Amino acid sequence: MTGLNRFVGASFGTQQRINRGVEEAMVAYTREETQCLAQGMTPKDITVTPEEPCTGGLCLVAIEPISHYILLEQTADARDHETWSDRMAGALAPLKCQVIQSTSDEAPGLLAYVANHLGAHHSPDLFHVQHELSKAVAGPIAAKQRAAEKAVTTAEQMLKHGQEQPQRDQAQPERRGPGRPPQVALCLEQATPAVEAARQECQRLTQSSEKVRQSIRAIGHTYHCVDLDRGKRRHGKLIASDLPHQIDTIRTIAHREGLSDPCMNRIDKAARVVPKMQATIEFVSTYVRRQVSQLDLTQHASYAMHAQLIPAYYLDRVAATKPILEGQPLRELAERIRTPLFEPGGAFSELHRVAQDRLKQEAAKLAAVFQRSSSNVEGRNGYLSLRNHELRGLDNPRKRAGLTAVHNFLLTRSDGTTAAERFFGQKPRSMFAAILEAVEILPVPLSPPRRAVG
Repeated sequence: MTGLNRFVGASFGTQQRINRGVEEAMVAYTREETQCLAQGMTPKDITVTPEEPCTGGLCLVAIEPISHYILLEQTADARDHETWSDRMAGALAPLKCQVIQSTSDEAPGLLAYVANHLGAHHSPDLFHVQHELSKAVAGPIAAKQRAAEKAVTTAEQMLKHGQEQPQRDQAQPERRGPGRPPQVALCLEQATPAVEAARQECQRLTQSSEKVRQSIRAIGHTYHCVDLDRGKRRHGKLIASDLPHQIDTIRTIAHREGLSDPCMNRIDKAARVVPKMQATIEFVSTYVRRQVSQLDLTQHASYAMHAQLIPAYYLDRVAATKPILEGQPLRELAERIRTPLFEPGGAFSELHRVAQDRLKQEAAKLAAVFQRSSSNVEGRNGYLSLRNHELRGLDNPRKRAGLTAVHNFLLTRSDGTTAAERFFGQKPRSMFAAILEAVEILPVPLSPPRRAVG
């Protein structure tokens, strides 16, 4: 349509050869740039969010959640801990980082890999706990609620029919056939209580469904290392008392509604994760305390760092995940906690501006240690599913590696940074320029196409 086919080859074979060259150049660029950036990166501790999607074949994926840098995205024949160890060892070998935590579901292979090979802490994914409770109770109660609403509609129709029957008989007087006369009054006496009972049952199920929904949401509101209402640190003991209370409420409703054994087993499965959630809060608190102790601060400044500055930045992180109006109270609370620390008389007022900025950066980094969700890798799974539907070729390692390269080195956030730049702390070379240098220009066609005759 542009007429460029008179100057460059436009056949399918030529385009396929160019596409293959672009993909190979992307893979080579990723390998070379990773080695180069890894040499200059500052050693650091990281968290990983591993997952085992089956889009385009079984694939092992691991992402660093702060920068969203994909550490691993490779196909595999199995997902046991030995396969995870073999793939991750190659991905982590050139990097100057130490994995201290893994946030994922309760897959046995992942748990064994984290415990036996990484020696890191396993943080359970909040979504999977809430999802199990929702499938166990919310779904069955919703089915009962729909049946109750249908019963209300049926009872109301029967009552309406009974109330209109005398009017129809009067409007159309005709000779009654043989048999007993219809007992309209008796039918109305039975239909009225039936309608009221059906409405009460529907209302009761609605209230039960709302209580379950509130308890599931309360689990998400409770499972934070900082109290979102007061901006204070939360300890594992508080989590251990609050979370079981919400699960017990859901279990009581399930017993009252007579749900099946599989539903009760799902509730028990979610309850077994609560001790791990408590252990995660304790792990984060211990790790943060150890890192703060290495900052060479006074006792007063160290306490303010751990009890006020880090919680303030955590509130900022939570606010960033919510809509603007919903997150505004959290941002205001964080500012009220943070501002007095740097004003005259505050815990950090005597420090130099450079030292203050360094403390703010350290506090923001430590506030991100607590990871309760692996939604970033779940989102990646959704993206791969869309690309697999379009390309029908994610089982080709070169195509999958090309998509990984695009994610790490080409896509940018609103601040203009790529995932690789955020992870390595250095700006990589332009991947687009590297591809242009590596890929040959399309050849001139041997015989220019003829112009169409109008």
